[in-house]
Amino acid sequence: MELALDQLGPASEAVKASVVKLLRHQRLRHPLSVLPMLVHGVETGTLRPALPISALHVLWWTSACFLDDLADGHGAPLSAGLTQNEAVLASVISGTILPLRIIHSIPAPAPVHSALTAEIATGWTVGTEGQLRDIRADADNATRKSVIAAYRGKSGGPFSMITAMAAILSGAHPGRIARWREFGYVFGILWQMFNDQEDILSGRGEDLLNGTVTYLLTCALDDASPESRAHLLNLRTAARACPRARAELTGLLLDRPVLDRFREDLDGFRGEALRILDGLGGDAIQAGVLRRLVDDSARLLLEPAPAPAVAVPA
Repeated sequence: MELALDQLGPASEAVKASVVKLLRHQRLRHPLSVLPMLVHGVETGTLRPALPISALHVLWWTSACFLDDLADGHGAPLSAGLTQNEAVLASVISGTILPLRIIHSIPAPAPVHSALTAEIATGWTVGTEGQLRDIRADADNATRKSVIAAYRGKSGGPFSMITAMAAILSGAHPGRIARWREFGYVFGILWQMFNDQEDILSGRGEDLLNGTVTYLLTCALDDASPESRAHLLNLRTAARACPRARAELTGLLLDRPVLDRFREDLDGFRGEALRILDGLGGDAIQAGVLRRLVDDSARLLLEPAPAPAVAVPA
């Protein structure tokens, strides 16, 4: 990342300073930059050649996460010395220009550079499409299937981009690249479901504040009676401004039948990701690490809400 910033030249000191501030502000909570190295490792047995793709991964997600917070309107306060306008401009450089700089610094033939550049364009397009579906989601008509379509774009698209890039860099043939791309889509769905759980566990509750239609919400809606469904939808609307509504809705989302449905589907996506890995084969050590990453991402972290206390007559 430092090399990519240095390549901007001495006339871009303000740009470099703003990007560094954004990287410090928008720190990624999980080290998923290992993903492209593991893909490359499965294909070749070596990790180091994919380090530039890992740097690109961090820069891209730094940009995307900030823009996501900005679109939600409930982002965390900016770090000292970083204004919103500065962060917006820095996110453009972080998500587009620096990744292109990194790609063209990789010692590889021109067709590889072209293929990697095309993945960046596709990743942004698919990811943005998914994010827009998420923003425009109609809770009244939302289903588990419609939410997965959005997740496949907004999280699956970027992970698909990065796994395909690592496979391209490894020299994999087109059929294997396509399978790695599909793995990235499925892994992105798993990671979004992990992220939804973490939002509840952390107490941030950003999804309820933003009115986001999450997969967990549709697990509750799909099997609810008409009366219960109407109550859930009313709570979702009220939760954007009312702490009491957020607390009640959270409790209903942690109802055991809802979590059982969520767990069942989570296990299904985990199984799909592992089947793709099994079919790919490759280096057994790196594939084993990647399987553990899938397992960790597919854990059910939430626990059922405790049943309300029952009054006992004197």
